[in-house]
Amino acid sequence: MKKLLLLLFLFSFLLPRIIFATVIKADDANYAGQTLRFSVYTDPVTKQASQLFLLAFNNAGKGTANVNISEATFAFCDFGIYRGMIFLEADKTIDIELPPVREKSFADQKNPFFEPVAFWFNSNSETTKAVADFDVKFNQLTNKYLNQLFYQQSKSVYDSVVLILNSGLKTPQNEIFQLHKKLKIKTLEADVFRLQTEDVSPVLSTIPYTYWKTPAFIELFEKIFNNKLSFDVKEIKGAKLKEAIAQKNISLLFTHIKTIYKLEGETAELVALKMLYDGFYSGDFAKSSILTLLQSNKLSQSNSTTIREITQIVIEKLKFLLPGSPAPVICLLDIDGNKQCSDQNKEKFKYLVFADTEMLVCREQLKYLIDINQQFQKYLEIILVMRKTDLIEMKMFLDKNKIPGVQLIDENGEYINKYHVRSFPTCLLLDKNHHVIFSQAKAPLDGFQQQFGTFLRNELFERQRNQSR
Repeated sequence: MKKLLLLLFLFSFLLPRIIFATVIKADDANYAGQTLRFSVYTDPVTKQASQLFLLAFNNAGKGTANVNISEATFAFCDFGIYRGMIFLEADKTIDIELPPVREKSFADQKNPFFEPVAFWFNSNSETTKAVADFDVKFNQLTNKYLNQLFYQQSKSVYDSVVLILNSGLKTPQNEIFQLHKKLKIKTLEADVFRLQTEDVSPVLSTIPYTYWKTPAFIELFEKIFNNKLSFDVKEIKGAKLKEAIAQKNISLLFTHIKTIYKLEGETAELVALKMLYDGFYSGDFAKSSILTLLQSNKLSQSNSTTIREITQIVIEKLKFLLPGSPAPVICLLDIDGNKQCSDQNKEKFKYLVFADTEMLVCREQLKYLIDINQQFQKYLEIILVMRKTDLIEMKMFLDKNKIPGVQLIDENGEYINKYHVRSFPTCLLLDKNHHVIFSQAKAPLDGFQQQFGTFLRNELFERQRNQSR
């Protein structure tokens, strides 16, 4: 009997995860002809969005999509001014209701720091309903007792709020809702009583990795570990940790996480990834040291498949557009409707300028490209990648002001998103092989002439010296 049970256990363990088809439906004439893109987070460290499915509406406003999932999955959709959120349950047909259509205003479109209005979709998803009801009650109570909780730090009021949240709502016994509630309450406790990271971090060990890509986990994880590496090395006893990063000693980093934050296993590995990721952008550490630590066997060859996948995502994100790395080749229609690619010219450096011709600041910056082109046209190719606006107005502006360069139209914002452009103008300098020289090149009016002039003199001097050898 024991052998039979063991065989059954091994058989079930080795079986591939069963995939179910989930159907998503919506019916709203106001969305006729539109397509909504639903995404998931790739991981809780970079928080990049990865497409899960598209919900396309016909001319009558009816939309249907199928998605294959093996378990309840958090997904979100950015459309207009909104971010709609939902938990998709495996092997279910889920009907969702959409809010009134509200597109971004002109100011919203130009604002690089615009944040969508987040809400939970009204749907027949039991998990989503429970989470949405909980969040409404959570927000009502924390707003009602704002002073007593966050200023007076009243333990009795906090206990009362938690009691209501635990007993005053319908609480389905599915794991996702219970974990959402647990993390939201822990986040509240951390805020109310100003808890130290080490007082909160142990709760992360109780959360299965399948829940790492959900809002409640990401919110708490970000709150307690944001820029933690930079903070820790500036503590009185931080010299040893700083030395460990400089010496690329991954073992000392894990000793620090285990000693201070009481974390081990894949949770400790996730925290290490977060600390290194933030440390890379902080400017407090050598980027080469951070990348070496990320590529260590401890992370890149982790026993956890999830950690290995997140490590690879983090490394790819950090290496993107680093000096010397290949930049994505841009292939788009130009202002005259001809397809052109940014790597066609193999003889010149490339000044890549992402611009929005509706913005006054961009117009003034683009006008100065005439001087840059006159001075450096022998060595430099100017490539404009413009956000799609009114094509007639755009062409009139470019022609009237005789703006030089290859003029490409990013119809759907594909390359604006791919290059992570947050504001206009954004500029890069690439070499003849389309590799990055400066990922944050100066804008035309902000000193690019001096920046490129200095670089070019050094480059030509090196070429001459190499030829004379």
